[in-house]
Amino acid sequence: MPAYNPPTDVANEDAPVDTSTQPTALEQTPQGSTAPPPIDPAAEALLPEPIPVQMRINGVDYQLRLRPWVTLLDLLRDRLDLTGTKKGCDHGQCGACTVIVDGRRINACLALAVAYDCADITTVEGLGSLAGNPEGLHPLQQAFIDCDAFQCGYCTPGQLCSAVGMMNEPAPVNAAEIRERMSGNICRCAAYPQIVEAVSRVVFSQRETAEEPPAAAVGQGEPQ
Repeated sequence: MPAYNPPTDVANEDAPVDTSTQPTALEQTPQGSTAPPPIDPAAEALLPEPIPVQMRINGVDYQLRLRPWVTLLDLLRDRLDLTGTKKGCDHGQCGACTVIVDGRRINACLALAVAYDCADITTVEGLGSLAGNPEGLHPLQQAFIDCDAFQCGYCTPGQLCSAVGMMNEPAPVNAAEIRERMSGNICRCAAYPQIVEAVSRVVFSQRETAEEPPAAAVGQGEPQ
């Protein structure tokens, strides 16, 4: 039987490979896509100049210069390294990016940072300080731990900030209303019963404390 001879057009796997024409990791793109073209210096010169913005974030004052298209979410995560605020859908539909601005809860992915000049912003990293406990936890954070109100934890920062913002609004009357008013925050692990329980504990305990009559002053009403 004659010996097998491989065709001459088949590459030899042991032969050295010329890497000078191979794309680098930065140049490789997914199949069917194209690499972005280089920025034209003339076009870049037409872009608006960065806008000076000052903010107070978690009690710290920042002087910033921002492009007008930078979202509050990208500012917090990419420039200020406050990565507790999560990027989920990036379309304002999941609530993972919820932060508190001047006492109100908002979706940071839909907020242009330049629109919040002079704003007072609180992220999940600053909730303890918001409750007067800079080195510890906000009561809601402790309640989430006690009620096991999370699984993967990705949505938890947004859930916490949304609940704190809700507490600045007219008080809910029952757990069903809490569930409805927290419905903009999605938990894909479906820990909703525990989340509602945790928020209810804090909201209703604070209401009971506020409704307690003040203690009578010592000696008040005693005969002279």
